[in-house]
Amino acid sequence: MLAGTSAGALTAASLAAGLPASDIVRFYEEDAPKIFNQSPAVAWTKRLALGHAFDSDKIAAVLRKRFGAAGDWTLNDSPIRLLLCACGVNGHVRYFTQDRPKNARKYGKLSLVECITASAAAPTYLSPFYVSPLGGQLVGWSVDGGIANCANPVYRACVEAFCYDDFDPAETLVISLGTGYTKDTEVNPARGFIGELTLVLDSLLYNAGRQQTEDAQRHYPHVKRINWELPAAVDMADAGAIPQLVEIGKKAAAVMDWSAILSI
Repeated sequence: MLAGTSAGALTAASLAAGLPASDIVRFYEEDAPKIFNQSPAVAWTKRLALGHAFDSDKIAAVLRKRFGAAGDWTLNDSPIRLLLCACGVNGHVRYFTQDRPKNARKYGKLSLVECITASAAAPTYLSPFYVSPLGGQLVGWSVDGGIANCANPVYRACVEAFCYDDFDPAETLVISLGTGYTKDTEVNPARGFIGELTLVLDSLLYNAGRQQTEDAQRHYPHVKRINWELPAAVDMADAGAIPQLVEIGKKAAAVMDWSAILSI
């Protein structure tokens, strides 16, 4: 099973669709600058006027192109179990996954690309995304699952695997991959209104993610969390930081001991 929210949903679904990791990297290197294509001044102006700076439809268009035939898949078409987290604009969490005997069988006929895009539609950054009601299931306008306690969906993945599927907790290894952290945010107090507001919003987002890891590790025997220190905080729309992040990723991957990581 692969699970993810936002960029994690994109990565998980891309792997399920058969894309090699090198193609996923190219998505960020080649396509992200075309999606996040506004200067900070223009982006903030659009946020104030529209509520968002960028168009989530562009993500869906790029994914359909990158996925090829898989661009027309429903969730049920995925050969690998998936859990992609989003949030309806009514505040209800959406756990997009295939229809299986033990779950509610609500979302399996939805478009895979639309579910990914909904999961990635981060408020104030990207416009809400409309998920078409395939199979009679109305989902409608949705945004990034990170605002619904699923920035890190590891605990929800465990619930799906162990309560609504046939995975055995004693024989299942759960690996949670982070998106990086910076020590400067841990030792330097916030300053000014914008700094304090950022602290509150980041706390609402990331504390929930940390809690997911703690809950998963408390309740299930084989949960491993892997995260990496970044030299500085990176804005989610900063496509200019991608080359640096790619190099950080390559260095991290080169020293990872997968034999130890994959052992139970």
